[in-house]
Amino acid sequence: MALKKTIHAGLLGCFLACPTQVFSDGLAGAYLSGNLANAQNDYVAAARYFSQALIDDPDNVYLMQNALLAMVAKGDVGDAAMLAKKIADKGESSHLSDLVLLADAIKRSDFNAAARLLSREDQDFTELLSGLMSGWVELGRGKMASAAEVFDALQEPEVVRLFGQYHKALALAVVGDFGGADKILEGDDRGNLRLNRGSLIAHAQILSQLDRNPEAVKMLNDSLNGTVDLQLTQLRDQLQNNEPVEYNFIASAQEGAAEVFFTLASALNDDDNEYSSLLYTRLAQYLRPQNTGAILLAAEILRDQGQFDLATEIYSEVGADDPLFLDAELGRADTLLDAEKPEAAIEVLRNLSRSHSDVPRVFMSLGDALRSISDFAQSRKAYEKAVDMIPNPQRNHWFLFYAMGICSEQLDDWDRAEVEFRRALELSPGQPLVLNYLGYSLVEQRIKLDEALEMIKDAVAARPDSGFITDSLGWVLYRLEKYEEAVEPMELAIELIPDDPVINDHLGDVYWKVDRKREAEFQWKRALSFDPEPEDAIRIRRKLEVGLDVVLESEDAQKATTGNGN
Repeated sequence: MALKKTIHAGLLGCFLACPTQVFSDGLAGAYLSGNLANAQNDYVAAARYFSQALIDDPDNVYLMQNALLAMVAKGDVGDAAMLAKKIADKGESSHLSDLVLLADAIKRSDFNAAARLLSREDQDFTELLSGLMSGWVELGRGKMASAAEVFDALQEPEVVRLFGQYHKALALAVVGDFGGADKILEGDDRGNLRLNRGSLIAHAQILSQLDRNPEAVKMLNDSLNGTVDLQLTQLRDQLQNNEPVEYNFIASAQEGAAEVFFTLASALNDDDNEYSSLLYTRLAQYLRPQNTGAILLAAEILRDQGQFDLATEIYSEVGADDPLFLDAELGRADTLLDAEKPEAAIEVLRNLSRSHSDVPRVFMSLGDALRSISDFAQSRKAYEKAVDMIPNPQRNHWFLFYAMGICSEQLDDWDRAEVEFRRALELSPGQPLVLNYLGYSLVEQRIKLDEALEMIKDAVAARPDSGFITDSLGWVLYRLEKYEEAVEPMELAIELIPDDPVINDHLGDVYWKVDRKREAEFQWKRALSFDPEPEDAIRIRRKLEVGLDVVLESEDAQKATTGNGN
């Protein structure tokens, strides 16, 4: 939180604070459409509408500022730079337009212009942003000693000092002073400088330049600690095999400035600052288009904002030879699923299953995607391949067995499903999702009802705000013919999730059993209004026609005839 306060200057404040504008009817339509598009995070449409409005009113700075925001957010920083220059030519400015001008000056290697902008009295950059950028600008002007002084001047608060020293180390590495860079990254009596994943990669590369590969290998192994990170693993393996490892984490002042933007974007990446994080990320991409970390962060933010097409497009920018290609493709698949394009997501994942056939995560994701379209047989096969690659499952693998259990249960392979659910509980005892699903399934199987009741009670205790788990508790009490006890949890489940057809149907059954038949019929009618599954809808209509008792008698007679005791 302290870092966010230190680096955040409110990139959107200039727009929120602008006075209401009066436009002609034709211009107002484009402006209002652009405003709505911006509010919906549809930056492509917003840029188009505001650009259209500027054709009719080319000198309107207010429109320029709004267009600028949309252009940067969608990644057109080059066009945004031309617009920012027009704003500056009119004697106007904003935090964002100044940032765009700064990035553009550095992109053109005009470090003198960047220095002038940073020293301007009316610019409102934070001390951290201004300090870090000034250091890199000084390096760009060929003044390493001056750059070091700028970075060293960043002292308070402590987080500012740490980032100042981190960037000083990167600058020293750019000019070939790997010993000085290593000394900084090793840290001092106030702790080491392992600020982020980037600092780990940079330090490992620096150690290699100093012929200290074993130290770099140990550092990477300690960091990986059994986790999967293909980029770090690939770097570790190169070092371990004494293969050539060049220092290329930051190779120029321009790339250093890009790292400043990316550092700030990463620090601001939360729900409260997603716009600012996106804008900083786009500026980082502008200065260093192949920065895969920035690409992935921009795509992640856009996906969270519901801009699935734009996010998918960005994920596709990562080449197959990039160490983070796997992460990009998994992100692209998840985005396609969010966009309700499961077949496209499955195609991406099937391709990955061929190119990364030894990565369990690929098959787990493929299983999830297939399960989302109810292809439980193929989904289970994908999960099985993932399990085969994990000889010693750990606690974090509980979901894999849980998902397999769901597939087996849906395929009417109950014996196997129960084994898989219980395996998930062995790995993660007390996991409420597993307790609920297993307990509910036992109820539906009408076996081990006492154990099922205890499971679901434990699940409710762990997730008291989950309507589905609370519904399970009410339903197991119903199955145990404890109808009066079932009323309270079922009513609570409805309060938590009022529009679920299954929960409304269940409450109707409970009401019927406690002789609240008019209320039961009301709940069944509500259940029908929420688009239940076709088979459930037929059963609910039948209950409304003849009552629950007749329906249950008919079902019991059918089971007796078919020999199905469930």
